[in-house]
Amino acid sequence: MGSEHTAKAFDTDLQELTRSVAEMGGLAERMIVDSVDALIRRDVALGQRVVATDVEIDALQKKIEERAVLTIARRQPMAVDLREIVGAMRVATDLERIGDLAKNMGKRVAALETDFHPLKLFRGLEHMTDLVQQQVKSVLDAYAAHDLPAAMTVWKGDEEVDAICTSLFRELLTYMMEDPRNISFCIHLMFCAKNIERIGDHATNIAETVFYMIEGQAITDKRPKGDMTTFATTIPNT
Repeated sequence: MGSEHTAKAFDTDLQELTRSVAEMGGLAERMIVDSVDALIRRDVALGQRVVATDVEIDALQKKIEERAVLTIARRQPMAVDLREIVGAMRVATDLERIGDLAKNMGKRVAALETDFHPLKLFRGLEHMTDLVQQQVKSVLDAYAAHDLPAAMTVWKGDEEVDAICTSLFRELLTYMMEDPRNISFCIHLMFCAKNIERIGDHATNIAETVFYMIEGQAITDKRPKGDMTTFATTIPNT
């Protein structure tokens, strides 16, 4: 009876963790979309709401970490059960970083004070955002469903995002060379493109966590990446 009660208590703790991760995921997805919408529409108020939402994400991440540590201490889970708890903490950490990256983009909206508004660049940014937001959604669904094939599809799909990011970077360089007045605007968009690309990296991190939870080991294959050499060496970290 005691072990059955402990198992039920553990399940309750795990369900609470999973619910919190899902809540975090919903907020992170919305922040990704809203931050880029705010940039494209130059909606300062929306950008500020994205920044404010990051506080909620941070609070949830802290709550998940505290609940996870408490659950490990009280239930002393082993093997698969322990991986579930560790997995929740890992996913929460990646979602917290996604929130930070979206927040950084939200902060840049107020800086885009210019009449320069190239549609081609914004379409590229939107397309890249759509891909990354879908990656995040898909990998969170895979995490919730313990769907390893779906998680691996996300893990293998990072190259397309990298390719778009590199293409966008080249376009931005062209605009900067054509007219120095475009430089400030283009640099802001470069940082934003790099942040979106990094959000894609966090989606692949979550896919690797799903693999770990199910298989009990890390992925040994090399992570697929596009050619980001030029971008990575030219754009500093934010």
